[in-house]
Amino acid sequence: MKDDNNKSFDKLFKIFIYVALITLAISIIVPVAWVFLASIKENSEFYGSPWTLPAGFYFQNFIDAFKKANMGQYFLNSVIVTATALVILLVVALPAAYVLARYQFRGRKFFNTMFMAGLFVNVNYIVVPIFLMLLDADKIFKSIVGKGVLLNNLFVLALIYAATALPFTIYLLSGYFVTLPKSYEEAALVDGSGYFGTMVKIMIPMARPSIITVILFNFLAFWNEYIIALTLLPGDSKTLPVGLMTLMKAQKGAAQYGQMYAGLVIVMLPTLILYIAVQKKLTQGMSLGGLKG
Repeated sequence: MKDDNNKSFDKLFKIFIYVALITLAISIIVPVAWVFLASIKENSEFYGSPWTLPAGFYFQNFIDAFKKANMGQYFLNSVIVTATALVILLVVALPAAYVLARYQFRGRKFFNTMFMAGLFVNVNYIVVPIFLMLLDADKIFKSIVGKGVLLNNLFVLALIYAATALPFTIYLLSGYFVTLPKSYEEAALVDGSGYFGTMVKIMIPMARPSIITVILFNFLAFWNEYIIALTLLPGDSKTLPVGLMTLMKAQKGAAQYGQMYAGLVIVMLPTLILYIAVQKKLTQGMSLGGLKG
């Protein structure tokens, strides 16, 4: 009887899991598909039922979004900021995570504690202090060179993105480096490789799944970030999320809904493509460690 009850409970639990997963998938897929379909509709089609399929493929929405709404420049700005931030982040985080995970030295616990404390800092709460510090620094630059250089600067924005992502990135990479057996390093030292060479040639390539995970998570965070970009880029230079909000406000007033949804697709498409391309590596990086020796 107990076995029958357990089997019945397992079946009900599996049914519940499948229903929950299917419901979640539908709640994600339907809005995304609706945005894609709406982006290729002509403006007149929006005045009927919102659920009707587009009569044709109206690509002019994307052309207008790129040219008239300046989404092409915003897209380029986002690419520059995201790529620069990822490069800075990996250059700093990989050596830091490796050293903290593999070596014992004075102050190691202190640095670990500080990085872990950074995980609990919500970046949105410190945007105003960051802005005020940059504003004060720009006043000094204006007195020296005649203009400010820190605000409305894509490189500075990328630097702040990388700095705010360091705690999570180091935490994730350190957890992976800890699982790698020391035999690899010992063999490299016997072969005459130095500490830096061992890290670059052996340990970092072995941590590739975790690095891909870090790149994907931070790409999504940097690409979709809105509040910091809005605050630190008060001029004409905008990233895609900020430009998209400007486009939505303008096109709602002008009733150009096709352009608005085309802008949404421009923002979503790179993240969807990247996720589809690396989803297997993402799962690997989250669940696997090194080979146990």
